[in-house]
Amino acid sequence: MYLNIIFLPLFGSMASGFFGRFLGGKGAGIVTTFSVFFSWILSCLSFYEVGLGACPTYINLVTWLESDFFHVDWAFCFDSLTVVMLFVVTFVSTLVHIYSLEYMGGDPHLPRFMSYLSLFTFFMLVLVTADNFVQMFVGWEGVGLCSYLLINFWFTRIQANKAAIKAMLVNRVGDFGLALSIFGIFICFGAVDYATVFSLVPQFYGFTTIFLNMEFKVLDLLGVFLFIGAVGKSAQLGLHTWLPDAMEGPTPVSALIHAATMVTAGVFLLVRCSPLLEYCPGALNFICVVGAMTAFFAATTALVQNDLKRVIAYSTCSQLGYMVFACGLSNYSVAVFHLSNHAFFKALLFLGAGSVIHAVGDEQDMRKMGGLRRLLPFTYAVMVIGSLALMGMPFLTGFYSKDVVLEVGYATHSFVSHFAYWLGGFAAFCTAFYSIRLLVLCFLSEPNGSRFLLMSASESSWIMGTVLGVLAIPSIFAGYLGRDLFIGLGTTFWGNSIFILPSHLSIIDAEFMPTTMKLLPLIFSLVGGLLSFFLYYGYNKILFSYKMSLWGRKFYTFLNRKWLFDKIFNEILTQNLLDFGYHFTYKSIDRGLIESFGPFGLSLTILAQSRQNRDWQSGYIYRYSLVLVIGVLFFSLVSILGGINFKIFILLCFLSLLSTSE
Repeated sequence: MYLNIIFLPLFGSMASGFFGRFLGGKGAGIVTTFSVFFSWILSCLSFYEVGLGACPTYINLVTWLESDFFHVDWAFCFDSLTVVMLFVVTFVSTLVHIYSLEYMGGDPHLPRFMSYLSLFTFFMLVLVTADNFVQMFVGWEGVGLCSYLLINFWFTRIQANKAAIKAMLVNRVGDFGLALSIFGIFICFGAVDYATVFSLVPQFYGFTTIFLNMEFKVLDLLGVFLFIGAVGKSAQLGLHTWLPDAMEGPTPVSALIHAATMVTAGVFLLVRCSPLLEYCPGALNFICVVGAMTAFFAATTALVQNDLKRVIAYSTCSQLGYMVFACGLSNYSVAVFHLSNHAFFKALLFLGAGSVIHAVGDEQDMRKMGGLRRLLPFTYAVMVIGSLALMGMPFLTGFYSKDVVLEVGYATHSFVSHFAYWLGGFAAFCTAFYSIRLLVLCFLSEPNGSRFLLMSASESSWIMGTVLGVLAIPSIFAGYLGRDLFIGLGTTFWGNSIFILPSHLSIIDAEFMPTTMKLLPLIFSLVGGLLSFFLYYGYNKILFSYKMSLWGRKFYTFLNRKWLFDKIFNEILTQNLLDFGYHFTYKSIDRGLIESFGPFGLSLTILAQSRQNRDWQSGYIYRYSLVLVIGVLFFSLVSILGGINFKIFILLCFLSLLSTSE
């Protein structure tokens, strides 16, 4: 059963990829969809057996790599953390597959698309079920590959090409950090499997090492390297620039990347490595600060974005910041709870946005929409549910996890945690602002788009509507139903899959914090939502006059250009690296050194030498006999008189004389 969960999506991907021409678009879609659906059914059974029945399962298939002390098995670990991820990934992936059958139905390359989707799911399942860091790295690189293939699915579009390459290259930076951490883990612990590494971690507490001529604590260094890997995949501040550009792919791809796969891999890595990170206080503080800054940065950037999918993309980046700083505060269970809740309403938002875009002729600019609540009432309803859940409104899914993340930030009682709490609170204000702005511009304001497109707009087919309706249910109830199981006081659900030092437990303190501080994030959200509604729906002139003012224009430009991160990266970092690569590595090494020894140096010398040596090939036997006799006498003399070094020297001299003679 457990292996079928992993390999059924691979079977569907191979069937669609290799035999899609025979199956056709619909046939390939049905095969891949049912493969992932049966994987979800088995994931539900594993959730019951492993999670609720407290029966973790470990499967060791074969020895994969073995060299001296380096030993890696192809093995799988099914514990509580794994089965939660399995349920979320396969559930969202199944719905995305069903949605894609209709959304991409007219595309002639549908079998290839469905094959990539299933392969994406397979690699994510490999990542979350791996029993060691090397096998996890296989899934890690696999989801990066599939993201490239899916973002670049419409490969005739130059923007899709650029976005896919950008995603690949930015993630290479994070992957390099993860690779360094795996190397360091093997050097320190002599193993790469989770069980051995995590059991040995306390023995290395306080050990130091020299890196880049500076002294660091070993565990802090490993924790920072692991986090660099998570920064790339989970789009944290610094390596976040690929995430909004990934919207160039089809909308179902965006839903899968942002809800269940790819971006959740970094958060999963941090939670999986909790036994290591708990002994890295410096790394935890760094993780907390970066996560809080990401949540705030992405939320402010989304305030003024006009592309519908890009707003939701920055929303994902902001919510990932919440999950990461929860990990930095040692509240890994809260991070996973918010991850699973976020997957439901973020998939709902993206697929709802796809329905809107589909209805208005592939238009994504929200300023050219408006008035769609009458034309798309069902889509409007589910978008309201998703947006309110994202805002953390009471009794919806987001409320039960997002507010707890902020509460533990306040209850930890340190400068870093309070810094994260206040930035997270301001991010909640911005989240409510851009969520209501999205609803107003798309559905509530007066129509601003083309009359032809708006007159032809209508609800999507029953298949897409069913998917949206199914996703709306967990977006409402999942938080309430799962709260006590995942983060309730005294819950034993996580077992040994998550480790927290007793001194780092702050969720208990969060139960007794002042009511005012508990309600503050909710107040921020309500104020942000109401302010956005009044500014964009009732008082457009005030907003327009502010945008046209000197400081308003500067502020709008700064946020709309994403805090100028792309400008800084392109003009300072990338351009200088390209110049260095051209002037030094290309001109000096490639064209200079290599070509001197290669095509224009050594090869020409050998060719000229061979032409000289032709004169020795005269065809006269007495010449060959003379050379043979001289050679035998010469080597006999050398063997009597000299040592090995002298013999080699004399041999080289003899050969050079032969080549230069005549």
